Amino acid sequence: MRRWARRMVACTAGVLLLAVVLDRVFPLPLPDPTTGSTVVLARDGTPLRAFPDESGLWRYPVTPEDVSPLYLDALLTYEDRWFHHHPGVNPGSMLRAVGQAIWHRRTISGGSTLSMQVARILEPHSRTPWGKVHQMLRALQLEAHLDKRQILGLYLTYAPFGGTIQGVEAASWAYLGKSARHLSHAEAALLAVLPQSPSRLRPDRHAARAQVARDKVLRRMATLGRWSEAVTRDAMLENVAARALEPPMQAALLAERLAQAAPQRRVIATTIDRELQAAMETRVSTYLGRLPERTSAAVLVVDNSTLETLAYVGSGAFGDPTRLGHVDMIQAVRSPGSTLKPFLYALAIEDGLIHSESLLIDAPQAFGDYRPGNFDLAFNGPVAAADALRLSLNVPAVDLLDRVGPSRFAARLSHAGANLQFPRGADPNLALILGGTGTRLEDLVGAYAAFNRRGLAGAVRYTIDTPLVERRLMDEGAAWIVRDILEANGQPGVQRETFDPGRRARMAWKTGTSFGYRDAWAIGSTRAYTVGVWIGRPDGTPMPGQYGAITALPLLLQANDSLPRRAADATPPVPPPNVAQVDICWPLGLPLDPARPQLCHKKRTAWILDGATPPTLPERDAAQWSSPLLNVRVDARTNQRLTGDCRAPRETLRAIARWPALAQPWLDADLRRRSSLPPRRAGCVDDGLEQTLSLRIDGVRDGATLMRAPGSATAPRLALRALGVQGRVRWLVDGRLAADLDSAKPFEHEYTASGEHTVTALAAGGSYARVDFLVSQ
Repeated sequence: MRRWARRMVACTAGVLLLAVVLDRVFPLPLPDPTTGSTVVLARDGTPLRAFPDESGLWRYPVTPEDVSPLYLDALLTYEDRWFHHHPGVNPGSMLRAVGQAIWHRRTISGGSTLSMQVARILEPHSRTPWGKVHQMLRALQLEAHLDKRQILGLYLTYAPFGGTIQGVEAASWAYLGKSARHLSHAEAALLAVLPQSPSRLRPDRHAARAQVARDKVLRRMATLGRWSEAVTRDAMLENVAARALEPPMQAALLAERLAQAAPQRRVIATTIDRELQAAMETRVSTYLGRLPERTSAAVLVVDNSTLETLAYVGSGAFGDPTRLGHVDMIQAVRSPGSTLKPFLYALAIEDGLIHSESLLIDAPQAFGDYRPGNFDLAFNGPVAAADALRLSLNVPAVDLLDRVGPSRFAARLSHAGANLQFPRGADPNLALILGGTGTRLEDLVGAYAAFNRRGLAGAVRYTIDTPLVERRLMDEGAAWIVRDILEANGQPGVQRETFDPGRRARMAWKTGTSFGYRDAWAIGSTRAYTVGVWIGRPDGTPMPGQYGAITALPLLLQANDSLPRRAADATPPVPPPNVAQVDICWPLGLPLDPARPQLCHKKRTAWILDGATPPTLPERDAAQWSSPLLNVRVDARTNQRLTGDCRAPRETLRAIARWPALAQPWLDADLRRRSSLPPRRAGCVDDGLEQTLSLRIDGVRDGATLMRAPGSATAPRLALRALGVQGRVRWLVDGRLAADLDSAKPFEHEYTASGEHTVTALAAGGSYARVDFLVSQ
């Protein structure tokens, strides 16, 4: 008895030793996780896009937790009810299969367990008795190395479903157009049976056969009591329809970008919100129908709290060659137009150069050889900083950049992640604030998020494992002030005082248009999200008449309507501690002084930073005015100005607030009177405070009426001359720049519109003249 026992122990030990040796000599052929197809997932784990492996196979790695419980129930009940109890081989099933084969003289069932099927998938073998033995040994080996969940995961990922499709998730998207997480009873039964004969049962080719096989599974589920008769009866009513294979194709350009950046990664988990992505793609596709041919568009939506990307539409129509749909415009370098202006105003506020209502001058100016003009060629004269930003006026922005410094401004943006690109060898210059540089939509969005992130900008994140990188772009208070300015832009169709956060989140937005109508931009930021929109042609050809406000802004507002509402959107704006409101006065820009009301020509309520109230910026040409605030002695009886040694029996000291010289042509008579000097008393020496106004316009009388000649189809035409000055003279017609001529040349212009007209001549030295006349047709 002992001898027999010793022999049994020795035999068992020998078998185990042999098993260990065979296991080492013939290791499991597990798939290499670094090879195969790549799948890019949304934040909820559903595939956005997959890329086949070198063999052209489509496969989405999944785990049992990633698929519907209905599918697992149907699979295990139909294929291997004892999966969780056998060691890889089920002797009962094998004996039953052999008995059925002998009785029916043909194979009725294979007796293979799910573990054996996985073994055959990983290492195909011949359908011979030896092949079956090989399959069983591999199944036992699988069970020795992996747990049941891992084995089931291999089946879910690598099971054949016809053609180049492997795994239940790929099959679900290809045949059903949905994730395997969301299967009905009928769909679960269909996918459970397909691997038995994937080519013969392919529903896209043999729908009738597939339905018969599916119904067999449903009847089995009812017979075994897993599903009720009512459920299976209803499931059988669903038809299996033949349909073209439709793999998921959302955020296609982002998926391609991430797959190329990490070619060794098989699963890439993004931050994309699948439902929002679908909504944005639909918005863009629909919107492009109203735009010119060959137009593309890009939309990027970012969560302000985390800088995670929720929607990424890189082109207007992916795969459309007429729109160059393969070009990802989110990472393309394009001219930003005026979209950089908010950062400049924030930096100027932070530097203490301006407050929100500082007096700026929108008038023709020369900055060396650079003479910027506005988009509509009109000028507005004196404007508040907030209005200059909202109206996107060019001259005030260039003036501010000249004072801040273009190199410093570009460096601040670059430090925060918004890199500006210039031609090789070129330095930042004043033209950059009007779009004379290049940047990316993703960089702009990361920077605009700073307005709702307490001044912190950062790199936009695309994957779950990308770390948050943020840097300070502007002071928190400056960011709050500029955001308030941009929010006051309002939104078409929504009155600010009746704003409903449940309908549309309040958005601080800015548009931009590059030179030649090549790029139309609209960037906006709510409390919760930042959205960037670009529209144009990827090849850089112009789109005449298409610009930010009419082309990109409507799509931005539609995107805002699609965003989920958050509590942050309804939060009332509360300024940070270093921001306050004060009443300031033009033209000095200083707080209202009740003791000297004559200095306050216009009162405005301004946001100030750190308690500082910067005065109106000094004029660029200091020779034009000696000081914006003058204190002059005046003869109290005659109201004449006293200079030098001149004396009067009764004198008074009068304070006079002077408007900048460039603002003078836009001032009305009362403002000009209040800022003008009292006349100098005869005999007093010249104090150099009087402005030289020698320029006058010759060729039409002020207040004249022009009429078309009787019987003539030609509109009235004038040839005007600027007398009393030398050099360049800029001519404005109704506030719009019409010509920049040498003073010796006449200004000729035709007046086709009836009504009142104003012609203004501006000399380089600051002198000006204007005439008003009426045109009657």
